[in-house]
Amino acid sequence: MSGAQGVGGGTPRRTPGSVLSGLAVAVGCVLFLGGFVWGAVLYKPYTVPTDSMAPTIGKGDRVLAQRVDGGEVRRGDVVVFRDNVWGDLPMVKRVIGVGGDRVECCDKQGRLRVNGKVLDEPYLRKGEQASSTVFSTTVPKDRLFLLGDHRSDSLDSRVHLTDEAGGAVERGAVDARVDATAWPLGSWGTVGRPDAFKALPGGISEPGPLGPILIAIIVGAGLILGGAAHGPYVRRRAGGARQGQTAKGKVAASG
Repeated sequence: MSGAQGVGGGTPRRTPGSVLSGLAVAVGCVLFLGGFVWGAVLYKPYTVPTDSMAPTIGKGDRVLAQRVDGGEVRRGDVVVFRDNVWGDLPMVKRVIGVGGDRVECCDKQGRLRVNGKVLDEPYLRKGEQASSTVFSTTVPKDRLFLLGDHRSDSLDSRVHLTDEAGGAVERGAVDARVDATAWPLGSWGTVGRPDAFKALPGGISEPGPLGPILIAIIVGAGLILGGAAHGPYVRRRAGGARQGQTAKGKVAASG
């Protein structure tokens, strides 16, 4: 009797496929949820309220910015910061100079110079000069000289040149560094580090872990869906096989 129960009413035998599908779902959940948690800890979304960073970031675009200490910021980074003199609201600008840099504009071709080095700025609007105003300033220690990419429509360090700090913002005012635009979907893309700043002391910053985070989330979702689909797929195949055997039995019986 116990043998019959083992065959007909006992616990179904787990196949290698079912074990692997369960493992895939478990690993997928770890990657998927872990990726979201990782991203939430390191990144914060911001909405850019103005057109001052176009064409890199448009008005109303949603960006993902990595929480960083101001000491990690390098030239070329696009940062989110707050400064009482600038209005004490979250603002997004590009770092052009750091403490000790001499920033000048413009040469005969309308280009910026940092420590005498001419900057190639491919992120500017096509045909737009680096600045419509001429200036020359030395950035104070532990401060950042910030400009928008849309120079003709940006209230940035140039507007505050007559301030005590010469328009520069304290490194401690930086909340985050922009790694990507996330919304609208058509504007999705990473915000790179310009090569023009590589040759200057300190070089450029390394990209944040946004890429690995997205890979973890996507792979996790794929494993969850694939593992969850295994059971129904096997049952459909088993059901089809039983129907086929039943049909063959009917044919044999009628013959």
